[in-house]
Amino acid sequence: MRIISGSAGGIPIQVPKTLLRPTADRVREAVFSMLGEEVEGAAVLDLFAGSGSYGLECLSRGARSCVFVESDRSAGPVIAANLKKAGLSGGTVAGAPVESWLKGRAG
Repeated sequence: MRIISGSAGGIPIQVPKTLLRPTADRVREAVFSMLGEEVEGAAVLDLFAGSGSYGLECLSRGARSCVFVESDRSAGPVIAANLKKAGLSGGTVAGAPVESWLKGRAG
């Protein structure tokens, strides 16, 4: 698994050992092909982040920030390591169930 394009394109991504099935590169490539340049400068939420592959791809393609929300405690350190390895800034990891994280921000 790797970051497909952008400033960190080609860099391999670690996957948490508990993650059952990460999104295939070709699926992410199709999603980002449809999004085109909409990602550049965007503030992104990667909900149910897992390995953080979608958020990492967004940051690599010019998103200004990304919050990775994932309840699996083993995922946070992996996402942080992926951010560091890729040299990407603007990423924040929130270790919490998505539903409760969102409720804490509603208002």
